Amino acid sequence: MSAPRSAAALSQAPLPRHVAIIMDGNNRWLKLQGGSGLDGHKAGAEAARRVIRLCGERGVEVLTLFAFSSENWRRPPGEVKGLLSLFTRFLQRQEVLKLHENAIRLRFIGCRSRFSAQLQSLMREAELLTRDNQAMTVVIAADYGGRWDIVEAARQLARRALAGEIAPDFISEDTFHAHTALHDLPPPDICIRTGGEQRISNFLLWQLAYTELHFSNTLWPDFDASDLDAAFADFARRQRRFGRLSEQLEAEGAG
Repeated sequence: MSAPRSAAALSQAPLPRHVAIIMDGNNRWLKLQGGSGLDGHKAGAEAARRVIRLCGERGVEVLTLFAFSSENWRRPPGEVKGLLSLFTRFLQRQEVLKLHENAIRLRFIGCRSRFSAQLQSLMREAELLTRDNQAMTVVIAADYGGRWDIVEAARQLARRALAGEIAPDFISEDTFHAHTALHDLPPPDICIRTGGEQRISNFLLWQLAYTELHFSNTLWPDFDASDLDAAFADFARRQRRFGRLSEQLEAEGAG
């Protein structure tokens, strides 16, 4: 693996506007550390705080974190209960106020109906408090699945079509996208998955169509500035063609 690039080099490289991260490896980290209970997830929460700060320092506009997938409800009940307790404590403590003080907007995407009334209320309050902040947007995907997102968009369009608001023949990619969870944000430029696995696990299926993928062997609790900068350096080396030829891009750059 090549050495991480210097801060000066990174400042000259193309920067992703929107970074999406699949935070994987908390339980494996816990086993390696010989810990117990929710220590892995607590360490993962600290890593999330660290990466939010690092992305803010590097000028990232949007950071989307895959915190709790639709499939995570299948985990052992004790782990699910503990995860939701950590999530609730995060929203009850000074974390949201710290984000607000740093002009960070907080948003949540996913199916909220399965969460407790208390947790849903805390999510709404956090969004309301930070809605006008413009330094960076942090999106927390909770009880989220890419297939759910697509189906939900299809349901909304079906309701509009039945109400006579839109003709089915006029439904386009743009109108469909307008009903998805991240419709008002730029698409992810890079999706980072930690923990060594190489799959996207039902994350942002619609939005990742042209996203660059970066797979890190680092377990999420250990993910730090060097890992993030390595991902950004990898991104800077990519040529994003969006279906075009390299020659076309070179000609446009020379024009």
